[in-house]
Amino acid sequence: MGAGRAGAGRCGVETGWRVRIRHSTFVEYEGEAASSYNEVRMTPVDDHRQATLDCSLVVRPATPVWTYRDYWGTHVSVFDVTGGHRTLAIEAEARVDTSPVRPLARPLSWDLLRNVSGPVAELLRPTERTTITCGEVGLAQTHGRDPHETAEAIAWAVHERVEYVPGATGVLTSAQEAWDQGKGVCQDMAHLTVALMRAAGLPARYVSGYIHPAADAVIGEPVAGQSHAWVEYWSGEWNALDPTNRSKVGETHVVVARGRDYADVPPLKGIYQGPPAGRQEVKVEVTRLA
Repeated sequence: MGAGRAGAGRCGVETGWRVRIRHSTFVEYEGEAASSYNEVRMTPVDDHRQATLDCSLVVRPATPVWTYRDYWGTHVSVFDVTGGHRTLAIEAEARVDTSPVRPLARPLSWDLLRNVSGPVAELLRPTERTTITCGEVGLAQTHGRDPHETAEAIAWAVHERVEYVPGATGVLTSAQEAWDQGKGVCQDMAHLTVALMRAAGLPARYVSGYIHPAADAVIGEPVAGQSHAWVEYWSGEWNALDPTNRSKVGETHVVVARGRDYADVPPLKGIYQGPPAGRQEVKVEVTRLA
């Protein structure tokens, strides 16, 4: 595969890039933890939009790791550390073929979208993090737009409304809070976009994964990547938009998890018995391989 050249990849994926992702998490407790119980979402999905060629997860202290797919189709790794430990290190690595931006298919009618059934219907309902007041719902009115036009109008409006300011919010910040203060990070823009899409009658879901920071990435050059969040909306099929970057989702994006909001997709979630505080370091390295 050459740079900028799309072709047919494994499982029918129209490939744009091949990327390697290394995601390292290091936890250090202020003392010894007696035990910890953890679940990790760091393995990219394998579907018709991207192909995960290989992946690995290494945990230290060494311990058995079990895997399963959750309700939303995310690959989850589960492990317990039952002996005393002062640190916890998790190293995830994967190679993935991504897809270029896809052309949009003709959407379903608004009546069909607002009356979907099954699992998709769950993604019309607000959650605690994706609830907004009536004042903001006006932004989500269709005003003669089709579903694709509405989705883009909402995502780009969120991009204009919310200034990207690292540290301005936390993992518990709601869509309403991000709207009110006009500051946030990718997680907040994704929550707000999902909230407004649902208010408009579009089933929408929160997506987490990784993004390469350069659209013209040099092949073979490792760079500091980012954990990232964007959205997908249902129009008869799933389509993706990135409100933080005011862009459609293509070669630079790698999907790891999907759900109703961030609560369904955290990269690391767990409990431990031990000291009340500690520190956590996270590093993501992304390399375009082809």
